[in-house]
Amino acid sequence: MHAWLCTTLDGVESLTWQALPTPEPQAGEVRIAIRAASLNFPDLLTVQGKYQVKPPLPFAPGSEFAGTVEAVGEGVAHLKPGMPVAAIGSHGGFATHAVVAAGSVIPLPPGFALTDGAAFAFTYGTSHHALIDRAQLQPGETVLVLGAGGGVGTAALQIAKAAGAKVIAAASSADKCARLAELGADATVNYGGEGLAALRDQLKALTGGKGPDVIYDPVGGELAEPAFRSIAWRGRYLVVGFAGGQIPALPWNLALLKGASVVGVFWGDFVRREPRASQQALQQLAGWYAEGKLKPVIDQTLPMSELKTAYARMGSRQVLGKLVLVNL
Repeated sequence: MHAWLCTTLDGVESLTWQALPTPEPQAGEVRIAIRAASLNFPDLLTVQGKYQVKPPLPFAPGSEFAGTVEAVGEGVAHLKPGMPVAAIGSHGGFATHAVVAAGSVIPLPPGFALTDGAAFAFTYGTSHHALIDRAQLQPGETVLVLGAGGGVGTAALQIAKAAGAKVIAAASSADKCARLAELGADATVNYGGEGLAALRDQLKALTGGKGPDVIYDPVGGELAEPAFRSIAWRGRYLVVGFAGGQIPALPWNLALLKGASVVGVFWGDFVRREPRASQQALQQLAGWYAEGKLKPVIDQTLPMSELKTAYARMGSRQVLGKLVLVNL
């Protein structure tokens, strides 16, 4: 097998493509022949040692991938060689093969493309947990999705629409906003450049002065306070991540004045602590995929050999949706 190995925490440039012995699965494990793996923002943080999960060196990054089961270890009965599957974890995906715990493997239903499978669980799982579980989103409510052009943002847009909500998609460029309108956003807001100064006015106009009922925020930074000041009475502000690079500090009186809730969203721990609820959520998502309500937005599909190009594109914030790497 081959893998992109991280031997130091010096970032993407230190990754090297290396030949390794193909591992055998132990009890409770499976070996997957990887067909496709997607790039997520935590994958960038992991190779810099900045993510909350820190795999021991050396490791192959890549937290989400799909392929076929090649071998199973003792005690694994629900997975068989040849089955198409997706897998989620903290690392291992940017390779030709991976051995993972059977509990982190998701069988893919018939008709589920492997490239979609590699770009599904992490972003759609996060967004479903945020909107449906944590925010208890109701039909007819208005959702503001910040960073809507990213992987979790496009997933949040689709899930909110599937749940019967109105979606305001906010992104950093006019091109992204145009694409988000094509994906089904009811309205868009461009906060790039000087657009941030007008964010509150735009949200007020788009909601008739009420403000969004739910704000989905994977960005943080300077967007957080003006967005929170715009939230509706009894609104729910979902803290999903900090892709903007800064963790914001909000004045607590804002929550008091709006009767609003600040709601943390940590999908990884949700999966670990509440596996049954997580599986039920993934089943609903798979059903929506089969019905055509959800479809991963894939910005580009690149050969696995071009991983560093994919990292550079993600770092430049050009990506709409997800980048997928494939083993040819």
